[in-house]
Amino acid sequence: MVLAAMVFAAPSHAGQAASQPARTPPEELPLLTTARQAHHLSSMEAARAYPIHLRRAVVTYFDPSVGDNRSYLFIHDATEGIYAELAKGSTRNLPPGTLIDIRGVSDPGEFSSIIAQPQIKVIGRSSLPPNPSRPSLTRLVTGVEDSEWVEVEGLIHSVVEQGHNVILQLAMDGGTVSVVLVKEAGAKYSGLTDARVRIRATASPMFNESRQGIGVRLMCPNLSAIKILEAPLQNPFDLPSTPVDKLLRWDQVEASFHRMHLNGKVTLQWPGSMLCIHDEMRGICAQTVQRDHVALGDEVDVVGFEGAEDSAPVLTNAVFRKRNGSNPVVPERVSAEQALFSRHDSELVQIDGQLVGKDVDASDVTLLLSSGTTIFTAVLPRELAEANANAWKIGSILRVTGICSVRLDAQKSAVGEGKAVPKSFRILMRSPQDAAILKSPSWWTAGHALVLLGVAMAATLLVLTWVWILRNRVEEQTHLIRESEERFRQMAMHDYLTGLATRTLLQDRLNIAVESVRRRKTGMALLILDVDKFKQVNDTFGHLAGDEVLRVTACRLLETVRKSDTVARFGGDEFVVLLPDLNEPQAAEKIAENIVRKLENPILFKDRMVPVSVSIGLSIAFAAAVDADILLRNADRALYYVKAHGRNGFRVFTPDMASDWTV
Repeated sequence: MVLAAMVFAAPSHAGQAASQPARTPPEELPLLTTARQAHHLSSMEAARAYPIHLRRAVVTYFDPSVGDNRSYLFIHDATEGIYAELAKGSTRNLPPGTLIDIRGVSDPGEFSSIIAQPQIKVIGRSSLPPNPSRPSLTRLVTGVEDSEWVEVEGLIHSVVEQGHNVILQLAMDGGTVSVVLVKEAGAKYSGLTDARVRIRATASPMFNESRQGIGVRLMCPNLSAIKILEAPLQNPFDLPSTPVDKLLRWDQVEASFHRMHLNGKVTLQWPGSMLCIHDEMRGICAQTVQRDHVALGDEVDVVGFEGAEDSAPVLTNAVFRKRNGSNPVVPERVSAEQALFSRHDSELVQIDGQLVGKDVDASDVTLLLSSGTTIFTAVLPRELAEANANAWKIGSILRVTGICSVRLDAQKSAVGEGKAVPKSFRILMRSPQDAAILKSPSWWTAGHALVLLGVAMAATLLVLTWVWILRNRVEEQTHLIRESEERFRQMAMHDYLTGLATRTLLQDRLNIAVESVRRRKTGMALLILDVDKFKQVNDTFGHLAGDEVLRVTACRLLETVRKSDTVARFGGDEFVVLLPDLNEPQAAEKIAENIVRKLENPILFKDRMVPVSVSIGLSIAFAAAVDADILLRNADRALYYVKAHGRNGFRVFTPDMASDWTV
């Protein structure tokens, strides 16, 4: 029934919500007396405002304030659960277990049918539903358990207190899920980390603006709904220290479900993001939100959950504490080939290379270096970079120090005997001083040498009165050469007609964005858009008008996106927009919607108004699911879907579009 609701709510054309049918007066519709009847209405039927009266329902979750002063209420009767939308500003207290009589009308809601305009009468107290379903995480994510009272088991990986809520990350078979509670006065939550628990809660969907389910979270009524099956160690730092070399091995599989304790010297700290250490044998990096400052070389204890990233072990949800003072680890001098193939992942290394490119405008300052036949990158978070990042000149020989991070070739690693096959590597720097300049680029280029030779020969033939004139000419020629070099570099990275980024620059920024998203566990999106009926514009108004349409489209795109986004021209009338560092998919859809609206305005060309519109395909991915090639392919499929269904709009890629690829 949830799927049916999504089908009926499909927009009339991509990017715009479907108009709601006229509501039938409530008195002409039958009264619904169970939550199941109300919850299983299709979106079209729910929009008719069926009268609803549940005589006995128990509150399973209540949050009195969820943004915009809305209250969040889930209830459950003898048949099923359902969400009730309380009016903004409602301050009524309905703690879990409250027994109510509720009247209202049906509404499509933002995912499935809900009770709107509720009138609530408290009639007593009741126990919470006694027989919850026990779905798998896979089933929960589908949305079929929406509003249902469920029971799950897992290991709590993190506890975050945010405002008046507490958010638990629960590791279940198949992945993790967020569990949300309303903070109780005097309750302590921090001790739940690493506890194996059984939780009873209400399944609540996560959705986008198109009413499509994109995930799930569990709304737990209070601490009494959490049963501790296995209590965590009171002080995890009391655990015996495990050598890095022993992690992820067969004889550690059972122990790895709980937190591990490691000890070593600090080799890198990105405050609030990452801490890398080195024990007596190997290095490892830990993902941590802790911002306590430690110096390079400090001996620290680190506690976290074991995991893997590409070819190396990592610790997630980690915490750390300093043990002893500073005694820095000496980096190992390696070649590019050794960094890639000789077991240096997560190790502190030092490598020389020539700077062939850089991007100081991205979310991370990124240097592109060449060593022999190998190209690699060196990365430094913007918050750790200093203002003099431009001191690194193209052509300089740099000695880069940092943590080696190797990326795998997923396809080659999946075949054969299963051994990891490295594809590329990058160096994670600690500060700008980690990119030391060994040799600045030579001023003696062939062009400069010819100019100076000409000046010298001319000086022997001309009288001294011409010396001043010749000096000016030398300066002018030098300036022209520098301008030409810069112009050629600009032409290689930017489209000549629109000034937008080319495929080359987009690919570089796309790779950087993918690495950043995987490390920070955020999201990103790609938009591919075509100007609708562009050939018709050229045929009707001429190619000069077509060029003007492309230039104006480029300007409007730059005005609509964020400063950190990249807009590129792929060729012809096709454009690509890269949206890095997304925390929620709604932001990408909002940008796509704004682009459609912005580009609907006609363009003035030689006193004639040229009608314009665009079709947009949008692909969104988060954390480990991010893959540049898949993002591009899915965005292109979504674009074809829009073009096949009326144009002038946008569409978010969904798996069912794969079958329409032949359109």
